[in-house]
Amino acid sequence: MNQNAPAAPQSSSTDLADDLALALRLADRADAVSRSRFRATDLHVTTKPDRTPVTDADRAVEQAIRGELGAARPDDSVRGEEFGTGGGAAGSVRQWIIDPIDGTANFMRGIPVWATLISLAIDGVPVVGVVSSPALGRRWWGARGLGAFTTDALDATPDVARPIRVSGISTLADASLSYNSLKGWDEEGRLDDLTRLSRAVWRTRAYGEMWSYMMVAEGQLEIAGEFDLQPYDMAALVPVVEEAGGRFSSVGGVDGPWSGSALATNGLVHDEVVALLGGRAASN
Repeated sequence: MNQNAPAAPQSSSTDLADDLALALRLADRADAVSRSRFRATDLHVTTKPDRTPVTDADRAVEQAIRGELGAARPDDSVRGEEFGTGGGAAGSVRQWIIDPIDGTANFMRGIPVWATLISLAIDGVPVVGVVSSPALGRRWWGARGLGAFTTDALDATPDVARPIRVSGISTLADASLSYNSLKGWDEEGRLDDLTRLSRAVWRTRAYGEMWSYMMVAEGQLEIAGEFDLQPYDMAALVPVVEEAGGRFSSVGGVDGPWSGSALATNGLVHDEVVALLGGRAASN
């Protein structure tokens, strides 16, 4: 786990284990819905006011998760991409943050790189995260103090959870970077920063969506970052990356998923990357 992660409110490991178990059950429910609509010939696609696409699967997945949470955690509020924020007891500091399908554009084009993101934040700090990608046959999860894990379907044997850990690479010259998209960095006016970073590292690719961040958590990449994000795009990624030993902040170095951009690293190169991109060192 990452010793530099921001402190969360007091919550016992037993409580978080129960919340994580619930999040995994929610992911099972979400996968059953999304898998049935992936590559469906009658998939219904519309455009939201922000000009991003949404499918009937996005809405159905979020509705399914909200229904389960309403029964299991009626006092917790819920914040989702498709249906906003609501529910919960007055004064509750617990909020479930959901992206029903992260990578909707991929989903609607039949590309398997997409996932359901489920997180629990307490006092604004993500402490449980599940990233479930049924089309890839992969799932990743983590909870504060309980570690980070994954399962995959690489062979015919039953999935067995295995712990994951970031890489030990400590120099940018040996590091690999995933930047998601050139267009995103260009629209933010940061293409020169990305070019400077790409010249400093060993290898650059644009794997995209949640996958880049999970590859950091698994030690396959050292750096992943992008702009134009919402909290529901990032909250579930935070506990997985941090519990695997990495760091998660904005591109400018602000910890957490609340600043509109994401920078995940193995921790060893984090401050150097933030400085190279013109930000401040991420807080400890």
